[in-house]
Amino acid sequence: MADPSSYRPKPGQIPDSPGVYKFRDEHRRVIYVGKAKSLRQRLANYFQPLASLHPRTATMVTTAASVEWTVVSTEVEALQLEYSWIKEFDPRFNVKYRDDKSYPYLAVTLNEEFPRVQVMRGHKKKGVRYFGPYAHAWAIRETVDLMLRVFPVRTCSAGVFRNAASAGRPCLLGYIGKCSAPCVGRVTPEEHRELAEEFSDFMAGRTGTYIRRLEKQMMAAAEEMEYEKAARLRDDIEALRRAMEKNAVVLADATDADLIALAEDELEAAVQIFHVRGGRVRGQRGWVTDKVEAVSTAGLVEHAIQQLYGEESGDAVPKEVLVPTLPEDLEAVGQWLTGRRGSAVSLRVPQRGDKKDLMETVARNAQQALVLHKTKRASDLTTRSRALEEIAEALDLDSAPLRIECFDISHLQGDDVVASMVVFEDGLPRKSEYRRFQIKGFEGQDDVRSMHEVISRRFKRYLAEKERTGEWGPEGVEDAEAVESAGVNGTAAAAVSALGGPGAAPRATGAAVAPEADGSGPAPSGEVPADDGRPKRFAYPPQLVVVDGGQPQVAAARRALDELGIDDIAVCGLAKRLEEVWLPGDDDPVVLPRSSEGLYLLQRVRDTAHDFAIRYQRSKRNKRIRTSPLDAVPGLGDTRKQALIKHFGSVKRLRQATIEQICEVPGLGRKTAEAVAVALAQAAPAAPAVNTATGEIMEDDGGSTA
Repeated sequence: MADPSSYRPKPGQIPDSPGVYKFRDEHRRVIYVGKAKSLRQRLANYFQPLASLHPRTATMVTTAASVEWTVVSTEVEALQLEYSWIKEFDPRFNVKYRDDKSYPYLAVTLNEEFPRVQVMRGHKKKGVRYFGPYAHAWAIRETVDLMLRVFPVRTCSAGVFRNAASAGRPCLLGYIGKCSAPCVGRVTPEEHRELAEEFSDFMAGRTGTYIRRLEKQMMAAAEEMEYEKAARLRDDIEALRRAMEKNAVVLADATDADLIALAEDELEAAVQIFHVRGGRVRGQRGWVTDKVEAVSTAGLVEHAIQQLYGEESGDAVPKEVLVPTLPEDLEAVGQWLTGRRGSAVSLRVPQRGDKKDLMETVARNAQQALVLHKTKRASDLTTRSRALEEIAEALDLDSAPLRIECFDISHLQGDDVVASMVVFEDGLPRKSEYRRFQIKGFEGQDDVRSMHEVISRRFKRYLAEKERTGEWGPEGVEDAEAVESAGVNGTAAAAVSALGGPGAAPRATGAAVAPEADGSGPAPSGEVPADDGRPKRFAYPPQLVVVDGGQPQVAAARRALDELGIDDIAVCGLAKRLEEVWLPGDDDPVVLPRSSEGLYLLQRVRDTAHDFAIRYQRSKRNKRIRTSPLDAVPGLGDTRKQALIKHFGSVKRLRQATIEQICEVPGLGRKTAEAVAVALAQAAPAAPAVNTATGEIMEDDGGSTA
């Protein structure tokens, strides 16, 4: 535990201007990021007597070992920089809202020649129009199925589209009228894009125009006694109305707004957001977070707004944002939202009418989400605690292994030998810490030797990080033998990048650092340590190393640690055959009860490492199999490779082409064309094709020989 007075900045050292500050721990990791209208006043609040601080704030300042700050011009810049650094450094003492699932969106890919309607999850892509999020993917598919009667937009994948185009025959949806079949030219690209844009407009809330237009067409068809056409239009109108009924009108004035509500207690907070477009609820999402910092309701609202709109722009930011409490920096948050939308955004608390009633509904959803989360978490936390205690007791550990690392080797008959490292903290997977290795010390199949190599490489990197930070050994010494992880070569020092905030360089920076172990004083004001505060790849040691295997693999792992002088990390192995736990030097395994939570956890860790290793091994094998002679051409990227294959149709036809013909491909000069021709000439030709019906060997020119 650090004494905050040991790194407290000197009087007058902190500027009295807007800015963003970072607290770092003894390992130079950023543990807290905050912003302030006045850095001097805000930072002074952290260096009061510990008894007068909030318990969470006291924990943070005693965990920290230094504080740094960056001066900005305005409060809006401070808000943006704070959000960027929280996303970049993932500080442990900041409130961070994380989705408990990946919400599905209805997406229209307007960035393609023939736009496609589909369900999408994950990060949003440029040129794609999104609607939602929805609670369930099936709700999207039901809505789309109703609307395809009126807007027959393409929904098929690229492969299905190409196959239909080459066969000259549309898929089933094309035959039943739920696709306009652009694959076979029933509509032009322009007509199909117009359909996709009309579909998007309808989903965006502009429904009245299309309903009225279809009603006029229906009446006109009936007057002209085209009763079949009128009946079809009547069914189309009914389908659109059924799709609209799935999102009931909640605000009569066709408002575009997001409503944010909170439910909180001393330890946790739940957030619920309703997305209202055109007066209808078009999407809903929610988060639950631990209150790891002393934060008010206004602060939680501000964090939620940052999380919700930090990556959005344009119409994705609505005209109105309704909240239960206004954020403290109301003017700065309002300007920030306006900048992201490109026009004015109203941020307010609803006081009466339909909007207040809807806010109460959102708040009830938030309260229910918090209760459900607490019920699940209480059960899960109890189970994980019992599992860790059982492992500690079975392996005779001094304390529960809060960080477990598991290693596994994977190969296919000795080829593409790889290894995986997965990390579980507090009994939960920490995917950002997973690592992959290529076995390069030898060729062939030897799981024991591979395990020794991987453990050695992982913990050499750990020792190199300790040396670099001065925690162990001579300060500044780096292990030249530290090798690559995840296929990237380099020493530990090469993994460290220079500190710098996102965007333009800050106007001024300050730092206050605790004295080093050798008695050196704080860093001079204005200097920032070279460490960037990001979590390092191998900086943190586990309490337990688990290997997938029995006695030989365990002995190899223990020998690797002993060779590095590491004796404070426990090692065990889990054999698949009988699920026995092996310890170094023991002739008999430790047998945990089949119903043991500790055994369940070890099995989950082992299986996760096994699956991670297999996926990496398969990806390497597939990449090797898909290797093309064009890969050897220097300066020839994926775009021009695709252009070559598209122009000639296949590598075989490209091999037969002359340099002049290759030069006809857009973007290829004569020098590159010559390099392509040389690479294809040097590559071994593919095995001849055999006609299985006649047994004839097919020549390259399409002829045959007996």
